[in-house]
Amino acid sequence: MDSSANRFFLRAFDYDGSSSLTFGERICAACIPLIAIIEAVVITVASCFRYRPPVQKCRFDVGDLARLAAESRFSVNELEALSELYKNLSCSIIKDGLIHKEELQVALFQTPYGENLFLDRVFDLFDEKKNGVIDFEEFVHALNVFHPYAPIEDKIDFTFRLYDLRQTGYIEREEVKQMVVAILMESEIKLPDDLLEAIIDKTFADADIDKDGRINKEEWKEFAVRNPSLLKNMTLPYLKDITTIFPSFVFNTEVED
Repeated sequence: MDSSANRFFLRAFDYDGSSSLTFGERICAACIPLIAIIEAVVITVASCFRYRPPVQKCRFDVGDLARLAAESRFSVNELEALSELYKNLSCSIIKDGLIHKEELQVALFQTPYGENLFLDRVFDLFDEKKNGVIDFEEFVHALNVFHPYAPIEDKIDFTFRLYDLRQTGYIEREEVKQMVVAILMESEIKLPDDLLEAIIDKTFADADIDKDGRINKEEWKEFAVRNPSLLKNMTLPYLKDITTIFPSFVFNTEVED
């Protein structure tokens, strides 16, 4: 986690309870490592262009790209750019044109080994078909959620699924605790157990409207609407024109919008 995110997290879980952050902002801190990882995926893979020879022709034809453009906020040209980034990432270890978890981990952490909850959550949310790999369409669908023009409902749904670790359709207390503990470990922050429990208690006091001990999708939506800061890190502004990240691509593209 970078220093600015770390400072935000320290403020969010202030020991003396004097933090000026709303609870929505405190929960927002829990999304920072995940968003940083997703952002790093695009930036890390884009950097491959500085070290590799010119990429080959995109393996998706214009019809495929046009269909994906109709399903997403990306233009055909931007999708061609994303497909070249995807190709570099998906062939970094296992050259089968699919992104495996080890390849994502190498891109982000320079090692295919070790456990990381945030990596697991990114991969699980990207892997729509739940077959252990990420294909290009899944890659586009996931990044589309972070597009500046993506509907707010899509962002709310993504954050709900982020916390629904067991995929039961509910956010349960133990899931919130597991996520907060993982974030604290990632940030190298230690909190007393009683403070950790107080944070979780506050979560459910604010979000669990029917007081059944878990948060359903409608309760989460209402909570997010009341706390817009929860979603402020769910947008990556440069996805509005992905080709500006690596302008050299513009001169190599064979697709015209």
